[in-house]
Amino acid sequence: MPIAIERLAWAAALALALPAAGQHHHGQAGQAQGHSPYAGQQSRDIKALSEAEVKDLREGAGMGFAKAAELNRYPGPTHALEHAEALRLTPEQKDRLAELVKRHKAEARRLGARVIAAERELDALFARRDATPQAVERVTGEWGQASAKLRAEHLKTHLETTALLSAAQVQRYVELRGYGEAGSGGHRH
Repeated sequence: MPIAIERLAWAAALALALPAAGQHHHGQAGQAQGHSPYAGQQSRDIKALSEAEVKDLREGAGMGFAKAAELNRYPGPTHALEHAEALRLTPEQKDRLAELVKRHKAEARRLGARVIAAERELDALFARRDATPQAVERVTGEWGQASAKLRAEHLKTHLETTALLSAAQVQRYVELRGYGEAGSGGHRH
């Protein structure tokens, strides 16, 4: 695997693992002494994914994959369209952003389905007691590639959106989203 793809796979894996890592606290309120924070998750269809995560992946939801762009002054198309009036989007901008959303959602759903499939296969390997180091390496590699491509898809969509907007529209978007000047990263459109 080329180094750039490998790094993207690790970044995607980390992005997906961080929310789950925050759930791994012992002694949480309402948690019985000695019970794992995972108690109850053994009955999930795919053990490592909540129903909400599966739904988000199937629907092409953002899931925080584009935070690096969004919080550094690279607007997303859906939110730009939500603020069309305040951003004074032209009819052409609206049309191009709507097409971008349509194209992006289709690709994000396709890639999300690949992530789900890899998680399902990984879960099945362990459920059948067929997990071997080689099988785990193969399936997590598939998961990593799909996750990396999904994150890249979300980030690239923010790049495309930014290219469709004027500097004044980007600035207004930042204000409307409540980001102010913090985290501008020196980016000037």
